[in-house]
Amino acid sequence: MTKKVSTGAHWVALFASAGLEAAWALALSASNGFTVPLWTIVFLVCGVLSMVGLGYAMRGIPISVAYAIWTGIGAALTVSIAMILGSEPVSVLKIIFLGGIVACVVGLRFTGEPTSAQEPATDRSIAEV
Repeated sequence: MTKKVSTGAHWVALFASAGLEAAWALALSASNGFTVPLWTIVFLVCGVLSMVGLGYAMRGIPISVAYAIWTGIGAALTVSIAMILGSEPVSVLKIIFLGGIVACVVGLRFTGEPTSAQEPATDRSIAEV
């Protein structure tokens, strides 16, 4: 088992790929069931880049943390942008719960690294099992 060494580049890639997740979700909606070629292409490009970024981020961030952050930020951005564009109704409760998602993501960001008093983090790849 090898210890994952997280760098700033892994975190930048993770947050960028989460932004691309929101972009592909919005492009998927705009493609109208893949009937609008431009939005279909945007969906495909953003989807591939989002997965590549997530894959790179998981080289240095445990999958449990990386995937939760990727989906949480992606979902929060998707809903927020849809509300800004007017395609999603805005409510106080929705904004509060989106804030809760972001707060949980921030919490996960700071739990991904072991302290010196803990055992070093190891993460076996599924391929190693």
